[in-house]
Amino acid sequence: MRWSEPVVLAACAVAALVVSMACTAWAIAYARRCGMLDQPGERRSHATATPRGGGVGIAVALLLAMCLLGGWVDAGWWPIAGGLLLVAGVGWGDDHRPLPIALRLGAHALAGVALAWGLHLQDAGLPAVLAALVLVPVLVNAWNFMDGIDGLATSQALLCAAALASLLGGGWQVLGAALAGACLGFLPFNLPTARIFLGDVGSGALGYGMAAMLGGAIATLPAATWPLVLLPPMAMLGDSGLTLCWRVATGQRWWEPHVQHLFQRSSRRWGHRWVTTAYAVWTCVAIGIMLRAHGMRMPGTLLVAAVMAAAWLAAWTWMHRRSDTTTEGFGT
Repeated sequence: MRWSEPVVLAACAVAALVVSMACTAWAIAYARRCGMLDQPGERRSHATATPRGGGVGIAVALLLAMCLLGGWVDAGWWPIAGGLLLVAGVGWGDDHRPLPIALRLGAHALAGVALAWGLHLQDAGLPAVLAALVLVPVLVNAWNFMDGIDGLATSQALLCAAALASLLGGGWQVLGAALAGACLGFLPFNLPTARIFLGDVGSGALGYGMAAMLGGAIATLPAATWPLVLLPPMAMLGDSGLTLCWRVATGQRWWEPHVQHLFQRSSRRWGHRWVTTAYAVWTCVAIGIMLRAHGMRMPGTLLVAAVMAAAWLAAWTWMHRRSDTTTEGFGT
């Protein structure tokens, strides 16, 4: 079986979508039962208490995909799965009760080592191995910082995963399809107005998944194309990076919640829906530039895109029907 066959990729994406949706519906009930709610405040961008931790479904879907690849493709996927488990586990714990920042950053650094080791076992070159050590803590925290308004972090990960999957092959393409499908499964619960937030478990899983995809790109693509693969996540990296540098330079506690990112300032004026859409358009343009530079027409990914779009429409319709039958949300 060729893992890069469109039918296989579409099946992986739909399976990840189903797992993500099921786990997210469970997470809403679990968060309400445990009082795991994000309360509104001056450092928040939402107006009502909202469950968090819904990204556990994305983490589970990605973990299953990595375990599948570890069992069927290459043993190097097992350390990569271990790194995801570490990041998601620490995030899940922090969603229940705030953990010390040193513990979280230490876990992210160890996860970077796990990704680097997994790439080494897959015969990746030294640049990919070294890049993994940096990519994991950077992207995990970038996605965490940018997870502040409805739909933004998940839609950005969806677009980036689909774009990188179109460039890569083998197991990396499967991982990209699974990541995109898992994001599609969560988005109906998170688009404005969100029923549940990703939580640290979800933003961490997205950041780690993107770090793995970029590590795979560096490991398998020519060196001349490496700068191009940074175009899709540039909206996330640019906003989070510039804001972080500004907060550090002005002596602020950069790790504390705040509303100083560009997307947060914009959302207060135009609302979550328009800002999330604007960021998505920007990223689509960046993806178009990247693919154009690679000289790709993307014929092999059309079936995947069509199936995923149909699955997303079905999920969206299902969510609206559920909304018509209950005013309390899932699991109540």
